[in-house]
Amino acid sequence: MIATTPKPPYYAVIFSSVNTENNEDYSEMAEQMVELASQQEGFLGIESARNDIGITVSYWKDLESIKKWKENTEHSFAQIQGREKWYQSYKTRIALVEIDYEFVKESE
Repeated sequence: MIATTPKPPYYAVIFSSVNTENNEDYSEMAEQMVELASQQEGFLGIESARNDIGITVSYWKDLESIKKWKENTEHSFAQIQGREKWYQSYKTRIALVEIDYEFVKESE
């Protein structure tokens, strides 16, 4: 589902990853992190897709909110688990969204 975000500016945290063969408990942890992130001050929404490369984009009000999320204890634990078990490689990028636009096809 496409996240509903406010009028820019806001921030996007883009997390791209390649998983290892071990996916035990990965889906459960990912769901927990989405739930936890959605409870954080400044969280605006999230979108995720996985094929050969997984891409998750979370949207945030400001850089301070992103910093607090990165430092969240439960999130930190998930990051350690990811490095030890689930990710072959990953990269995180933070971008300022200055413009967004959308298209929604009318239902017939």
